[in-house]
Amino acid sequence: MYAVIRSGGKQLRVESGQSVRVERLQGSVGDNVELDEVLLLGGEGETRVGTPLVEGARALGTITAQDRGPKLTIFKMKRRKGFRRKTGHRQAYTEIRVDRIEG
Repeated sequence: MYAVIRSGGKQLRVESGQSVRVERLQGSVGDNVELDEVLLLGGEGETRVGTPLVEGARALGTITAQDRGPKLTIFKMKRRKGFRRKTGHRQAYTEIRVDRIEG
């Protein structure tokens, strides 16, 4: 069974036992999380599509890591004007292992 969930403004296709990275969620490593914004359920029998969410469906998981992604360098420059700006960014994420999908 698989599900398409929405977390952090993005849609992800998840299955049981799979690890996924989502935008930072509250909680520490080892905490249980419930992802209840399920947009689609499929895999066993007929596919259920939500309008916009599937009623009573949820994905349960465990937080395995709270970390930050690789550093990105942002460099802005306007030629012949002496304008230069250099900044960096590291996006925070939460890694979740999906334990089971209910619905």
